[in-house]
Amino acid sequence: MERNNLYPVFLKTSNLHILIVGGGNVAEEKLHFLTKSSPDAKVTMVSPMYRKATKELALKFDVDLITDSYQAKYLMGKHMVIATTDVPEVNIQVYNDCRSFDKLVNVADNPPYCDFYMGGIVTKGNVKIAISTNGKSPTTAKRLRQFFEDVIPEDITKMVQNLNDYRKTIKGDFEQKVDKMNEITQKLIEKV
Repeated sequence: MERNNLYPVFLKTSNLHILIVGGGNVAEEKLHFLTKSSPDAKVTMVSPMYRKATKELALKFDVDLITDSYQAKYLMGKHMVIATTDVPEVNIQVYNDCRSFDKLVNVADNPPYCDFYMGGIVTKGNVKIAISTNGKSPTTAKRLRQFFEDVIPEDITKMVQNLNDYRKTIKGDFEQKVDKMNEITQKLIEKV
């Protein structure tokens, strides 16, 4: 049976520098996705041209726009790269350059050239859920995201804060604290 072997992480994008190569529809979609989830992300884009809406979104989130064709020099100082051009040879070059410089890379809509995927994300206050279909069905991830947005209560942050406050009052070693929190939170999944 096939399974998803991806390892999920939540990146502090305000501590990283991300490069988006391209300025068209896909670049705008990736920028929107990134800034919706992480409005404080440090992003640079490089492209010979940008759509008007892409420029507006970039301005809103203080994205550095470089008007130029892609060159490997733009990878310097970047931690993560997203290639979105409509020229496959450029995207493959970005991938190869990223391999040479040990950069994480995502070539949009080309799973063999991806170190990571940008899946569906649900955010309600301090709770964030990431959904991956292993790059196979973005539409499924979208529908699951919509489902979780509907079922997670809007006041989930209050519950998380209350549990955090309670956790700080628990006495004992780490294992005892974990056991107590497991006992308290077990009620969240019990059937009524």
